Amino acid sequence: MSEPVKIAEVADVEPGQAVQIDHRMAGTGDNLCLARTESGEFFAVDNTCTHSLAWLADGWVEGDTIECPVHAAAFCLRTGEALTLPASEPVRAYQVEVRGSEVWLVGLRPGAAGDAP
Repeated sequence: MSEPVKIAEVADVEPGQAVQIDHRMAGTGDNLCLARTESGEFFAVDNTCTHSLAWLADGWVEGDTIECPVHAAAFCLRTGEALTLPASEPVRAYQVEVRGSEVWLVGLRPGAAGDAP
């Protein structure tokens, strides 16, 4: 992905929830997990858990973390860092912006744990 791309409407994601965004729409290698915190902040990380082939968007958002629905591995939505076992590898974290009623994917989050190719 080289240019910002609209990936959702703000209303598409309820506070405290996450949705899957197709990688073809986002221009990324993996589908995205687009999460919205209870406070309304948006984050995007790769959707595939690095421990097990599970979708993070099916997990639970708590604060700025998301928990995998299969083995309860938790990831920081800000950095992609794996916070709890059994996951030990980070997921890639992306920068998103809310522009009016739209959510835009801007690029990789600078300095994030999972931003290495």
